[in-house]
Amino acid sequence: MWLATDSRRDAKPMLVEIRWHGRGGQGIVSVSRLLAEAALVDKKYVQSFPEFGPERSGAPVRGFTRISDEPISIHSQIYNPNIVVVVDPTLLSNNVTSGLAEDGTIVANTELAPDELGKMLSVRSVHVYAVNARRIALDVLRRPIYNTAMLGALLRVAPLTSLESIAKVVRARFPGTLGEKNVEAVKRAHVEVVGK
Repeated sequence: MWLATDSRRDAKPMLVEIRWHGRGGQGIVSVSRLLAEAALVDKKYVQSFPEFGPERSGAPVRGFTRISDEPISIHSQIYNPNIVVVVDPTLLSNNVTSGLAEDGTIVANTELAPDELGKMLSVRSVHVYAVNARRIALDVLRRPIYNTAMLGALLRVAPLTSLESIAKVVRARFPGTLGEKNVEAVKRAHVEVVGK
């Protein structure tokens, strides 16, 4: 997968597929769209969509984001994501890594160290990153809403769009004080995410 320091970026256009895991009511669809909107601001091609079903508040849900340097001709669900983002730590199990591309990346909301998380998920040849988005959300937002913190962590791991563009779309989606607090959560997670 492409990262900012990857020399392959010049060799071929970037197409990154992200799968988000969370629960109904945690803003999984919103965070997928926020990332896509920020990438649009940065003049990239995007797709963002949820997995539809009889979800209710608290039920596991998935969201999907595609970002590319060129027009996207794929119109299917994401089966082999380059990146998996786990917003709700109660969903951390082997099934969140299902289909994850070889040499892919997982970014999880957890108190576990990346090495511990990798062992728990039984992953090899995968880059593992962890951030305590719960603590960040409670400190900054005073609510257990982790989605924007996880967006900040993702952007540190894979700079798919700029922090400035994320801040712009977050402020547009959440005007006033709420927007500023969400931008703070993004920036704090961007600094606090750790990997192995």
